[in-house]
Amino acid sequence: MTPGPGLQRTLLPKGFFASGVNCGVRRYRPDMGLIFSDVPATAAGVFTTNACAAAPVHYSKALLPGKGIRAILTNSGQANAATGEQGVKDNLAMVEACAAALKVQPNEVLVASTGVIGKPLEMDKIVPGMPELAARLTDVTENFALAILTTDLVPKSMTTMVALSTGVVRLTGIAKGSGMIHPNMATMLGYLLTDAQIEPGMCHLMLKEVVDESFNMISVDGDTSTNDCVFMMANGASGISLAQQKDIQTFRKALLEVAQFLAQSIAADGEGATKLVEVEVRGLPDVELARVAARAVTTSPLVKTAIHGEDPNWGRILAKLGTAGIPASAFREMNLSIQGKEIFKNGAPLAFDRDEVRKELRLSKVRIEVDFGTGGHRATAWGCDLSKKYVDINTEYS
Repeated sequence: MTPGPGLQRTLLPKGFFASGVNCGVRRYRPDMGLIFSDVPATAAGVFTTNACAAAPVHYSKALLPGKGIRAILTNSGQANAATGEQGVKDNLAMVEACAAALKVQPNEVLVASTGVIGKPLEMDKIVPGMPELAARLTDVTENFALAILTTDLVPKSMTTMVALSTGVVRLTGIAKGSGMIHPNMATMLGYLLTDAQIEPGMCHLMLKEVVDESFNMISVDGDTSTNDCVFMMANGASGISLAQQKDIQTFRKALLEVAQFLAQSIAADGEGATKLVEVEVRGLPDVELARVAARAVTTSPLVKTAIHGEDPNWGRILAKLGTAGIPASAFREMNLSIQGKEIFKNGAPLAFDRDEVRKELRLSKVRIEVDFGTGGHRATAWGCDLSKKYVDINTEYS
């Protein structure tokens, strides 16, 4: 696989094009992005569980899963959430303007928004920008990846080639996210694009499974956004389908690797973050319990601040795991390692060199491993440390 964070050249699959322009909502960088397929595509989506979901979430959710989708429009700077009926009207007007510029039907255009909640869309700037957005389509992700950012420090994209039984297809992922990240559809925007032929039912099932193992396993600050969306589009432009069961398995594995790469990129780019935190929990009787336990550790402010301060305070990890619904008997078998150093074994603490572990905690990635030895299921979650800069960023956001 070829990861493509930052502004490296990241190619789109066959038949896909993307663009990003500044329409004046934001001062400096692009604030409106477009993904377009030159042939009708199968599409699926997974959306926020927040009860105050934004107008674009409701609009796109009603169209998916389905066939015949041609584009995904995204604006940044204004979330179009908590904007009432006017927000619904503005969302539709934005879609209609985009459809007209592309010469497609409005129900062939999906939409996502990201930015400050409660501010009406600046339609006088957005609508006139549509013709330029449509005119600047290219076969790379760069301008689109920039256009969807909010407090992110870097754009996030990745592309890979997937070898199937009847040929090779391309798979590209793009995402944004930095703050208001929590695993209830992961508070972010994600776009997974492929030129493989995939039916809507398979597309939806595969996307949901992959999201549960990637974007729904990250957390930055415990807050779930009003605008979370992950879209998947398969336009079939390669002429290659998932013809055999092994093709489905191969493609799903590649899709998961791309999604997990993007999810980790979001966690690493968390607002004010200095370290990516990876927590693997093993040896539990069911996978959902393992997921809950792993996520619990990544969401604990006490664990996050300890990691930021390079303090191997394993008691904070143990205490948080104790709130995850794991049977008390399992803790008698628990093993815990931080950065590969055994800290706790068979339910009892071990003597360890604190200075050595502190030194390991200075690295940009911190790995915590927990093994309960009471079952065969495991899960991995990703988060970041909590720094003073996080407070600064969020006191100045709006």
